[in-house]
Amino acid sequence: MPTNRLRWTRVTLLGLGLLATGCGHGKAAGPALTPQAQARAYLDENQPEKAVTLLRELHARTPDDVDVARALTEAQVKAGHADAWAEELRQAIARNERAMDQYMLGLTLFSRAKDAGQPTVAAFERAIALSPTTAEFHYRLGVARLESEQYAAALGPLRKAVELAPERAGWKLPLAKALARTGDTAGAVEALGTVVRGKPTPGEVATARALMNQIADPFQGFPKAAEAKLEEGMRFLHEQDAPQHALIAFEEILHDYPDLAVVHALLGLAYQRLDDAGRAVDEFKQAIERAPQDGKNQLYLGELYLSRQRPDAARAAFEKAVVLNPLLELAWFRLGDLRLEQRDMAAAKDAFQVAVTLQPDSVPARGKLALVYQLEGDYPAAQRELKYVAEKNPENTEFALRLGLLYTDESQKARTPQERQKATAEAEHWLGKVLETQPDNAVASRALQLLKGQ
Repeated sequence: MPTNRLRWTRVTLLGLGLLATGCGHGKAAGPALTPQAQARAYLDENQPEKAVTLLRELHARTPDDVDVARALTEAQVKAGHADAWAEELRQAIARNERAMDQYMLGLTLFSRAKDAGQPTVAAFERAIALSPTTAEFHYRLGVARLESEQYAAALGPLRKAVELAPERAGWKLPLAKALARTGDTAGAVEALGTVVRGKPTPGEVATARALMNQIADPFQGFPKAAEAKLEEGMRFLHEQDAPQHALIAFEEILHDYPDLAVVHALLGLAYQRLDDAGRAVDEFKQAIERAPQDGKNQLYLGELYLSRQRPDAARAAFEKAVVLNPLLELAWFRLGDLRLEQRDMAAAKDAFQVAVTLQPDSVPARGKLALVYQLEGDYPAAQRELKYVAEKNPENTEFALRLGLLYTDESQKARTPQERQKATAEAEHWLGKVLETQPDNAVASRALQLLKGQ
């Protein structure tokens, strides 16, 4: 049985964290730090005793604030006061039962392995009985049941939680897990689609990806007798760039197991590598027929259509791919590109935003998203995306040049001298970086001349 601290860490890392707060992240700077933000800073700095003092005072002033109550419980547990805090809450409940005290008791009990089952569930159920419209209480009850592997019992409260707080897209992660564990894979995938469109945190993306990989494992149930031949074929295809040899290995597997969708898909990739588009399409379609729920097969087909200048067919395949597997960042990127070509800015932006969410360091996705923002006239958003890459990768001259040109454009359109001065300084900074490494860059030189002539 894990220790309390290990359990706490495990649950948090799963993305179903017991005490994840909405009161800020990291240490805030400056004199305007609120008591709640200061408490969060103390917790991040592993000074829970100081956080307890602040949060007790804040909780006394705002006893119905769920975020404060959750943070106070986190601080008590991290300070090693879980037992004393649970007893204090029980005494308060005996004097005058309140929903928030039952909620904090449930959180405290959940942090202790011995009480993480029925005692925790009972506390959250009482909190709900006392305050049935508080979404957080339903969510924590669902998570507690989920962690106890009571998947069917978790569905009700988790559904109620997202119904009461639809803006909390991350809450659909445990709902997706419960749906998957109870056999509703379509519902689980739909929930994951909502998560990735809702600007999730990197941790939530990692959790969603892990769950999606479990749901859509193309090798699940693969016959052991064919594993060696499969590894041989994949080695020929991906490591040795010998698609002809890979064909032979995959065809041998299909001779004995003709309904293995993943092998048809691999065979399609091998034919595509050999520039045999007709056979590749046929194999991808056979893979789709045998595993219609696997979005990657639609992605492969879309990529092939795109390489053959069939954008409408490619778009249809990519749209199916992201419905079946919303964690496919390449499919989102391709959809964004195709929508951009159609000048459908709203759809292009949505697709590129998901692609960036799923792969934050993707230079192409950030570049395209910046272009959409620029075309919409949203200079700050475009600059934000370009700066992410330019500052993370100072050698990226292309993005430095784009930033310089974007600020040059903004400078020319500025309405006040102050706005023009600020944009001009930024433009000169980024254009200067380009000319440091490319002194003969004519585009950067002309832009600088234009700025000086204003």
